[in-house]
Amino acid sequence: MVAKIGLITIGQSPRSDMTPEMKPLLGSAVSFMEVGALDDLSEKEIEHLAPSANEVTYISRLRSGKSVKLSKAKLLPYLQDQLNKVEEQVASSIVVCTGSFPTLTYKKPLLFPDQILKSVVQAVIGDGTLGLIVPLEEQKNQLMEKWGNVPVVAAAVSPYEEADFEAPAKELKKKGATIFVLDCMGYTEAHKEKVKSATGLPTILSRSIVARIAAEMA
Repeated sequence: MVAKIGLITIGQSPRSDMTPEMKPLLGSAVSFMEVGALDDLSEKEIEHLAPSANEVTYISRLRSGKSVKLSKAKLLPYLQDQLNKVEEQVASSIVVCTGSFPTLTYKKPLLFPDQILKSVVQAVIGDGTLGLIVPLEEQKNQLMEKWGNVPVVAAAVSPYEEADFEAPAKELKKKGATIFVLDCMGYTEAHKEKVKSATGLPTILSRSIVARIAAEMA
């Protein structure tokens, strides 16, 4: 029997940049249904979700391939609406974002990548320091807070543009990083390999670790 998992992005579906890498890890016993919080919105409506000063900011991908900055507070009602719809057709779901969404309500198992990443890092880091790579400069302080007492050094590199991953990764290693996390579901296997090759350190890719956990639940 094939289990169906909902993949709920905070941007628009389908995520052709992401799901082809996740599908093999989910295994043949799993199929998935993609939806996006912004799927039913026009370009103008999406513009109204832009963050104001001091709002928690996330970034995601649109169907066109463009990236967009989003206010968490403005985004949440649309994310909840899509979750409500997809739960009617799946056994479990994944919020395809490493941000924090504790106010979401759900009736079926729902995987939060930020919680999975935090638990994995805490289990393996020991006395080390986390090298954190996030998409936006303004997210560094926001996303560092979730790691609690884990020592963190961070850099911002967008997964949605041509960018240098090697230099920031090497700099974080000089600052003491002993393990890396690419803290966004938009980062790819190629991005992971760049960081790993540049530093020689273990590197955790959000999308792959989440897909493996989801497969265990199928």
